[in-house]
Amino acid sequence: MQVSDHYNGKIFLNPVPTDVMEPGAFFRVLRKYFQKHPGSEPKEPPGPFKIDAAKFKYSPPTGIRVTWLGHSSLILEVDGKRFLTDPVWYQRASPVKYAGPKRFFENPLDIDQLPQIDYILLSHDHYDHLDKQAIIKLTRKGIRILTLLGVKKRLTDWGINKDLVSELDWWDTMLLDHDFKITIAPARHFSGRGLTDRFTTLWGSFAIKGPEHNVYFGADSGYYNGFTTIAEKLGPFDLALLEIGAYNQEWEHIHLGPENAVQAAIDLGRPLVMPIHWGTFNLAMHPWKEPVERLIAEAAKKNVQLLLPAPGETVVVNNQPYNSMWWMKCK
Repeated sequence: MQVSDHYNGKIFLNPVPTDVMEPGAFFRVLRKYFQKHPGSEPKEPPGPFKIDAAKFKYSPPTGIRVTWLGHSSLILEVDGKRFLTDPVWYQRASPVKYAGPKRFFENPLDIDQLPQIDYILLSHDHYDHLDKQAIIKLTRKGIRILTLLGVKKRLTDWGINKDLVSELDWWDTMLLDHDFKITIAPARHFSGRGLTDRFTTLWGSFAIKGPEHNVYFGADSGYYNGFTTIAEKLGPFDLALLEIGAYNQEWEHIHLGPENAVQAAIDLGRPLVMPIHWGTFNLAMHPWKEPVERLIAEAAKKNVQLLLPAPGETVVVNNQPYNSMWWMKCK
């Protein structure tokens, strides 16, 4: 394991003291889990959403183009380079096929139709961010992965070529070209794919800085005072991809939720914000439309501009807000 100032020899530590859940919260959450939660899933599957793979035959040499595949999976094109974030084609964000949170809609793009990708950006190893079968299939095509400390061993244990995987610590930078770099930034979250391996691999976020544009992929993080520091060190940003779903007062330290996403955007310098990590899996107990509705209301109060494409929709980022209102067509 690489030496890190936030690794104590056994586990990785958050940038500020963090409990995944408050003491005694596990049993409170368990009781709530077995209660009814109206609206936590769509009455009918949204979509179907489908992507015409032909649109990716050409990648713009400059600018930002983004295609949301659901949850935190995106095809992100920045100044001529194409990235795939936290790729998930799983039907369930779970270690088993027959139980666990099920997708509301199919991934809009068949994995075999995925266009040429320069890098997979893998923020951490939770099931809703790392799809084992998908990542194995993608690396058979020779796609390279940029991830966090400790994740490389997990991937190579699955048979993935170690030469395809680069892992970095917080604030480390990888140069892709002389004028294109990716920097890992901290996040307030945790890792693990079971009850016995929590915090044994690192988690984080990404600043993707091309020759002309700069994008922040926030992945999973609770709110803390670090977003201002990220902006000071790595900004200004043209676009910030921030999580808004799967929140609960019992684990508010490790997920932003809508209102804290708006505050994080303010701390980041008020870039255009595209919400991720919502509308795809039922990972909490709130109504499935609630995150985006609360986000829109809070962003309007705080003068934060939003980008809200539908799943599978490709949008060119031009500093203008956009709202597809796709969820309003769903029951």
